Amino acid sequence: MADKKLKYSMVPLIIAHRGASNDAPENTLPAFELAWKQGADAIETDLHLTRDGKIVCIHDKTTQKVAGKKLIIAESTLEELQLLDVGSWFGKQWKGTYIPTLSDVLKIVPEDKQIFLEIKCGQELLPKLYEDLRNSQLFPKQILIISFHTEVVAAIKKTAPELKVLILSGFKRKPISQQVIPTIDDVLKTLRFTHADGYSLKTHKSVTESFVRQILEQGYEYHVWTIDDIRMAQKYRKYGVTSITTNCPGYLKEKLVSLADKGE
Repeated sequence: MADKKLKYSMVPLIIAHRGASNDAPENTLPAFELAWKQGADAIETDLHLTRDGKIVCIHDKTTQKVAGKKLIIAESTLEELQLLDVGSWFGKQWKGTYIPTLSDVLKIVPEDKQIFLEIKCGQELLPKLYEDLRNSQLFPKQILIISFHTEVVAAIKKTAPELKVLILSGFKRKPISQQVIPTIDDVLKTLRFTHADGYSLKTHKSVTESFVRQILEQGYEYHVWTIDDIRMAQKYRKYGVTSITTNCPGYLKEKLVSLADKGE
């Protein structure tokens, strides 16, 4: 048993991107339930605030992609939003699936699992977020908050330091110099400024083991998204990343555990 635990510890946490979104409609209860069945260590979901002050789980600012009808989340009530079918676009068997609230999703997180909460809007969501988290059965260690907005990250660490918060970022090139940013210095500077617990970076060909290790060695976490390819996942696993976010958690976890068992 101890040996099996050791092998599993060699595999990063596998995070289900918007649930098991390769097999079920993203950001819905069926997708999250399926992620647990597939063995995900955590689920990731996107948060928006409705006009009547409720937090709902949906990626875009509007419902167009998942409902075929455009309602702006911030200008709509929860009742209006939950009348929409956000499952049929993915498959007939999902007809009637509705947009869940954050409270709905928090209720189905097992006690040994985690949830990654991406704040898609601004600080106006935070009071309701804290309320929903207080009213849930989850412990702080089960919750990770992620955001592209450094001001949101800094605000959370100031008002709720017990929560783990990660900065989200992709990579891009500067127009003239073509330098890839953020650099390792950029990352560490932002981490110190915001007091974030780590970075969650999009996979990029410029990322080296040294880049990842420098962040980890400073005591921060390094998370990567979104990877469905086993070769890419294995590369980041060897770099020692904290977690890998994927659309197919069952497949990726099975393959990575198998490679770890073989000592590869």
